[in-house]
Amino acid sequence: MTQKSILISGAGIAGATAAFWLSRSGWNVTIVEKAAQIRSSGNPIDVRGQAASIVHQMGLWPEIQRFATGVNSLVIVDAQGRRRATVTTRTTPDPQKEVEVARATLASVLLQAATTDAELIVSDSISGIGQDVGGVDVDFTSGRSRRFDIVLGADGLHSNVRRLVFGPGGSFSRPFGMFVGTMRTTLEGGDASEVMMFNRPNISLSVHAAGGDPLAAFIFRSRDRYDRHDAEARKHLVTSAYSDQGWQTNEAVAEWCASDDVYFDEVTRIAMPSWSRGRIGLLGDAANCISLLGEGSSSAIVAAKTLSDALAAHPNDHAAAFTSYEAVHRRRLRALQRFAGASSHFLVPTSRLGLWLRNSGLALVSGRRR
Repeated sequence: MTQKSILISGAGIAGATAAFWLSRSGWNVTIVEKAAQIRSSGNPIDVRGQAASIVHQMGLWPEIQRFATGVNSLVIVDAQGRRRATVTTRTTPDPQKEVEVARATLASVLLQAATTDAELIVSDSISGIGQDVGGVDVDFTSGRSRRFDIVLGADGLHSNVRRLVFGPGGSFSRPFGMFVGTMRTTLEGGDASEVMMFNRPNISLSVHAAGGDPLAAFIFRSRDRYDRHDAEARKHLVTSAYSDQGWQTNEAVAEWCASDDVYFDEVTRIAMPSWSRGRIGLLGDAANCISLLGEGSSSAIVAAKTLSDALAAHPNDHAAAFTSYEAVHRRRLRALQRFAGASSHFLVPTSRLGLWLRNSGLALVSGRRR
């Protein structure tokens, strides 16, 4: 029997996890990644719950634990840098059930494990795609063409596969009216176990110790529109929102404008009636974006395992595999999607009253725990 082939567009967390499991269930896996290397910016993320169990099954938990940030608390500060409240960021003290790690590190560990069996193509992407009853023909920007049994788009919020197969992204995007920007920073934070966060209504600036390689994160509300390819536009958005707001906002804006390694995007929910069309399916942020508190990466790991299991169970029936995957994972997403709205108001209150109520509640909780 000829080994079935699958192309995964995107070498991030979802794509690498899917490649790992599909290779082990007998698929001939190829990963194509547009970038030459993984971006170093991006907030640290939590791996917990079912995702932690999956990483244990992959045998990668000890490796990921080596890079744990060690952060376990969030400290709210005022404009003068005075501590107003402290709250734990961990859901369990058991280091075998939860770990926080840099996004780039997690992606690298997963990809290294996946590519022991899967083929990896970097600095290339899909330029054209067409399918028939027997397979999928793919053209690459490098000029090559190949044929696969299945294609998966795990290429993020601005998925190229989704655009080529399902249509323009605006058809499925539901903006939150918020933006997120992250960068490496020299700003002073707390100790190695703390994230420091400062707010004004509609803005948040945090400094994360990140295991000795600190990160700053801007999360803010804005009705402005921007071209995501325009670096000057993103500088203007951050500058106009944060200048002269207190704490270390001016220093953060100066670093932001000088940095050439940043992440910046609009917080968006992708809402699609279906995550597959024929032999082509979507995975991770390409199919859905659901969280502001780091649950998206754990969700991507779980989704990748669910889809891989479904394709292993139905190797000759892609329609049944995609239907099974989607039915199972959509149920998981409902609670996370409902939580996304609440988490946005926790991170970025919209008024002075909302900010005072959040800080007062956190101060009360942290006082009780002392």
